[in-house]
Amino acid sequence: MKHNKESTQQQGDHDISKMNHHSQMQMDDHDMGKMNHDHMKMGNHDMSEMDHDHMQMNDHNIGKMNHSQMQMDDHDMSKMNHDHMQMDDHDMSKMDHSQMQMDGHDMMMHGGQMMHMGNLKQKFWASVVLALPVLLLAPIMGLDRAVFNFGDSWVKNLLIIGFDAALYFYGGAPFLKGAKAEIHSKEPAMMTLITLGISVAFFYSIYAFIANSFFHPTTMVMDFSFELATLILIMLLGHWIEMNAMMGAGNALQKMAALLPKTAHVITADDQIVETAVAQLKKGQLLQIRAGESVPADGVITAGTSALNESLVTGEAAAVKKKIGDQVIGGSINNNGTLTIKITGTGESGYLAQVMKLVAQAQQAKSKAETTADKVAKYLFYAALIVGILAFFIWLPQGLATALARMVTVFVIACPHALGVAIPLVVARSTSIGAQNGLLLRNRQAVAASRQLSHVFLDKTGTLTAGKFTVNAILPAQGITEQEVLAKFAALESTSSHPLAQAILTAAKGKNVNFVPAQAVKTLPGIGLSGKIADKNYMIASLAYLKKQQLAFDEKTALDLAAHGNSISFLLDAQQRVLGMIAEGDQIKTGASQLIKQLQAQQITPVMLTGDNQQAAQQIAKQLGIKDFHAGLLPTDKQKIIRQYQAKNQHVMMVGDGVNDAPSLAAADIGAAIGAGTDVALDSADVILVRSDPRDILNFLSLAKLTNRKMIQNLWWGAGYNIVALPLAAGILAPIGIVLDPAVGAVVMALSTVVVALNAMSLTPAKIKPTA
Repeated sequence: MKHNKESTQQQGDHDISKMNHHSQMQMDDHDMGKMNHDHMKMGNHDMSEMDHDHMQMNDHNIGKMNHSQMQMDDHDMSKMNHDHMQMDDHDMSKMDHSQMQMDGHDMMMHGGQMMHMGNLKQKFWASVVLALPVLLLAPIMGLDRAVFNFGDSWVKNLLIIGFDAALYFYGGAPFLKGAKAEIHSKEPAMMTLITLGISVAFFYSIYAFIANSFFHPTTMVMDFSFELATLILIMLLGHWIEMNAMMGAGNALQKMAALLPKTAHVITADDQIVETAVAQLKKGQLLQIRAGESVPADGVITAGTSALNESLVTGEAAAVKKKIGDQVIGGSINNNGTLTIKITGTGESGYLAQVMKLVAQAQQAKSKAETTADKVAKYLFYAALIVGILAFFIWLPQGLATALARMVTVFVIACPHALGVAIPLVVARSTSIGAQNGLLLRNRQAVAASRQLSHVFLDKTGTLTAGKFTVNAILPAQGITEQEVLAKFAALESTSSHPLAQAILTAAKGKNVNFVPAQAVKTLPGIGLSGKIADKNYMIASLAYLKKQQLAFDEKTALDLAAHGNSISFLLDAQQRVLGMIAEGDQIKTGASQLIKQLQAQQITPVMLTGDNQQAAQQIAKQLGIKDFHAGLLPTDKQKIIRQYQAKNQHVMMVGDGVNDAPSLAAADIGAAIGAGTDVALDSADVILVRSDPRDILNFLSLAKLTNRKMIQNLWWGAGYNIVALPLAAGILAPIGIVLDPAVGAVVMALSTVVVALNAMSLTPAKIKPTA
């Protein structure tokens, strides 16, 4: 769908001074999440009444994800109830959102695959119970004795095999499913390596049980029950630690859909108003949009004038004046007047659906990124497979049993005990330290991506600026005082909840200005408002109104204030004489200037992106020392700019706080959301800046640098054991009498696990550079 920037963002590059004082609606802290829930939320996120018939997110549709990669545990997706939510090949039309709770703590990425891990806490402790008999009764690798040695009866061994089977199919289920997904996508990684180890250990132990119990070979066939139990427990623990460290993924798409109302006022052919479910809306229908309501669908105004808050689109607090013939966007808020619109887009053809599609595509593309640990695991898998097979054929002349035992030893030793906890322990430690420094890390890929960071894209409103209006100047006309001008402004604005009005009331309170609320206050669409103060008529009007009426005022001063990003309002008396003006504008956040300077010092280029007009953007960029900025942007424009930089092999970070930033946050190599931002932005981000302090970006970069260093160290410790142990287990030094004994391998494996744990704990908060 096409959107004319001039109609969706009339302030564009035009003089900001033309904004109507009352058409500028800012949401507290730029937080759309705090909007009136009557207009934003659909019950308990009940999307069942939306027009999901048209919400098919083609191409990179989430619905296209392989269900072996995105399994919902015990929930049978085929029974879910959602009559209209068709997502390509996987028919999700029967989903029930009460069942579609994909808790972020149950999902993980491995080798670019979304893995459903089940309830890991429950699975881990249940596996501990199942593993105890095995750990107590089974012989330790390479040794003839167990912790409790009750002889070698086949009954005891059968009991061990029974617990082995329970462990393998229950505790090992997440890894078996994960390996299936990795192999299906032809990207073997950590899950495949773990599955190789536990499968070989389990099935060879069954072979050992049968051979030892029924065929009584001259030399006992060693089993790997003890190793099977320890490997499954360590791997479950590692993944549980990592998932506890990461926050739940949330559902950005669902929250974006919740911006639309559940019902709409349809105007019938006989001019009757019928309340209709949004799911039933069709192109060409006429809708009535009342003051304060959310626009249910894209359309063109056929009657009425108003000002709409389109921060959903532009990210800016200032509302946009709308008249007959102008386009309106589904999800924006009608500020004051009543409008009649003709629907031009619903469902997938609507603007909001297009933004949702961008987010879905970006999230899925990012999810395919392969972590360093998965790359190491992939190489180890191939190495173990090749070395094990070679060992089998090299040792075959010594007998099938010997060759098989040597191959199995290689496969089991290749199991990434230390590697399995190397990264999770660092992630858990890093996440804890990040939380102490105002950072919530939701995606560990963001930490790795920080190593090559070249640009940081920054949304203006809510990120670099506070997103709150303040009175910057009060200029009275000759013969009237500043206090009198402020008092009359406050009297007229006393009953308004508009952000500009609230800024005036705050200024009056701060200056101890006394006033009596005005009487008979009326909103003047497209102008401002009027009312009576002490039985005298007064008006608050915009610059555009003064020019249209050709009234005398200090135009040079007004335009100069407007050029600095201020909204200008004028006080007029009954004779239309200008008594004074007030300039209000956004304020640069404390710490924003320091952030820009330190990014530049680290050879990282800051780039400002904003939906605001060119003049306002230029002024803020100049104050902060930002050389590269882009103004008048829609969400698609922001994402396109990021893609353009990435196409030039640049690694970028996006920092934002609004719905309009969601596609960019998802598309960037690192998406960082301001903590006071919208739920949609938070759910699209990899990192959340809890304190809404832009300087915390520097904290993140410092933490990420240290975390990356620890991860690399641990990967070397974890993988180094395998690099040395694999050829020794295969018997490469057998000609000189050196063959890695399985017992020695078990000890080295345990030591490497201890080393990576101690190394992870050496990451301390004191090492994070403060942002003084």
